[in-house]
Formats: sequence, C-alpha cells, structure tokens
Amino acid sequence: MEVFNDLFHFLSQRKKFWLAPIILILLLFGTLIVIGGGSAVAPFIYTLF
Repeated sequence: MEVFNDLFHFLSQRKKFWLAPIILILLLFGTLIVIGGGSAVAPFIYTLF
C-alpha cells in the first residue's frame, strides 16, 4: 500500500492529476489479465473483447 500512497503524493505535489485515469485503466487491464490468465472466468472475459 505504500506504493499507492507514494503515487498519490507524487500526483498531488506535481499537479499531474491527468495521469490518474491512465494509471487506473492500466491497473484494470492488469487485473483482467491476471484473473483471466488461469481461471474459469477466462472465457467470459474474452467475450468482452
């Protein structure tokens, strides 16, 4: 959780709030890849794309 805390402080100090949606989308795709890689949910994720 320290990574997220540091990232939030970086975004707030440098006024780079436009990076927040990009980071959220990358995290979402990363979790989809991890979940869809080796589970029974994979066929349902692949039908979304």
